[in-house]
Amino acid sequence: MNEHRTGGGPTVPGSQWYDADAGPLVRPYAMTGGRTKPGPSNVRFDLIALVVVDDDPPGPAEESLLGPEHRALLALCRAETQSVAELSADADLPVGVVRVLLGDLLESGFVRVSRPVPPAQLPDERILREVIDGLRAL
Repeated sequence: MNEHRTGGGPTVPGSQWYDADAGPLVRPYAMTGGRTKPGPSNVRFDLIALVVVDDDPPGPAEESLLGPEHRALLALCRAETQSVAELSADADLPVGVVRVLLGDLLESGFVRVSRPVPPAQLPDERILREVIDGLRAL
């Protein structure tokens, strides 16, 4: 007999998927369908990319087809604009899983993602210092 034991006594079959402190355990690959990259376009989500709910998202019928993790991310985005890192922390999901799920939401038209400005396009630090000095002189 192959019994799982936690804390001394035999457990109910299937209870290895339940943790007394954390609740039901779901493997990350189960949430993403075994995928490790977001969508067929392989879009890359930076940790600081901002995610917002699209202005014209699909209707409730399409949303009802989403998994619970997708809906949890949508609920967080509806509350406020959040970065990928914040979504990962607030949803208590690994960043890799959040990236895959966001890829699904992006391709389905539920969210928009603002990518961070590449460092090459940011103003030169010398110019920013001159602006700050000029403002202080006022």
